[in-house]
Amino acid sequence: MTRPINRIAEVPRSVIMQPTTLCQPLDCRYCYLPFRKTRHLMSVEVAEAVATPVNIWAGQNPEFEVVWHGGEPLSAGRRHLDDLMAPFANVRHTVQTNAALIDNDWCEFLLKRRVAVGVSIDGPKDMNASRVTRAGHPAHRIIMRGVDRLRAHGIPFSAIAVVTDPDPAQALEFYQFFVDLGCHTLGVNIEEQEGVNTRAVERDYGRVVEFWAALTAAWEAHPAIRLREASRVLEFAGAVLQGPPGTHVPTTKLWDPLPTVAHDGGVVLLSPELAGFTDDRFGDFTTGNVLRHGLDHLLVEADRRTPWLEEFWRGVNACRASCPVYGFCGGAHPANRYFEHDGRLDGTRTRYCTTSKIALFEGVTNHVRTHSR
Repeated sequence: MTRPINRIAEVPRSVIMQPTTLCQPLDCRYCYLPFRKTRHLMSVEVAEAVATPVNIWAGQNPEFEVVWHGGEPLSAGRRHLDDLMAPFANVRHTVQTNAALIDNDWCEFLLKRRVAVGVSIDGPKDMNASRVTRAGHPAHRIIMRGVDRLRAHGIPFSAIAVVTDPDPAQALEFYQFFVDLGCHTLGVNIEEQEGVNTRAVERDYGRVVEFWAALTAAWEAHPAIRLREASRVLEFAGAVLQGPPGTHVPTTKLWDPLPTVAHDGGVVLLSPELAGFTDDRFGDFTTGNVLRHGLDHLLVEADRRTPWLEEFWRGVNACRASCPVYGFCGGAHPANRYFEHDGRLDGTRTRYCTTSKIALFEGVTNHVRTHSR
């Protein structure tokens, strides 16, 4: 039997670890996680199994990153999170947190472990309305309390914001908030329909383009922080301009597997948002479990072990043949296809790619063309 051609790289640049499914004390209205109110904890055995190949990869790549993502990773507790991190050597640890649990003890832990921090916050109080506590109260105050503690301890942090209403009139205020917040990088995610978040928000395409253009303008006028999305567009454009005529994207480039290791050791590739879900045709979307097979082994045999990939690759091929910004996007994410196309992975355009790829690309490039000299 001929081994299928693997389109996924056998060595990742990072691994996402889910130390717990629990998210506390928040219950964001757009959250996609199915078990965020349940405290499933990752065992140390799972972390040890992942660390075995990761420590080898990290020895070859000093930038290798282990990202602790939940749920709310701090919900696992300092002692348990410390035990989970202990098997890893020479990696860059990162936690993505809602910051609500951060106190002085957590700050000391983050400093001792040299953990990079990403904070999830959606902007000023009025733009942060979807981030609420379990009791339904606004979470802005407790998030800012945690941010203040990070700043007091001199801990640098990035920020990720979910934008439900991409209003170009608010782009400057939105951007300035994060400059004043003191983060070094801002990532902007337009709210997505995925997982248990079934809200299918229809947005005016032109208005979204104007939002990205206005946000890019605010950033260009005061580039105090890195704006992730605009930077990606400009880096892509720069690579195309520096390449030979006709350069778009190398079609032979392998996909980063972006392995997400769930609390029970199950491994989901390419889309962390698929973890915890099951499908009548594909089962639980996992490629395998690190308690039974090494992560390195699972990646080598990814296409054979992952039933849904064949259908997903058909969708990627269809995008390549039809989408004018495929070179920038590369084919979108499996989870967006699955949740927007009624459980199919071979569809093409989604609301996600329309707002967060196509409109983004048009908005940034429109601004550059309009303001270039």
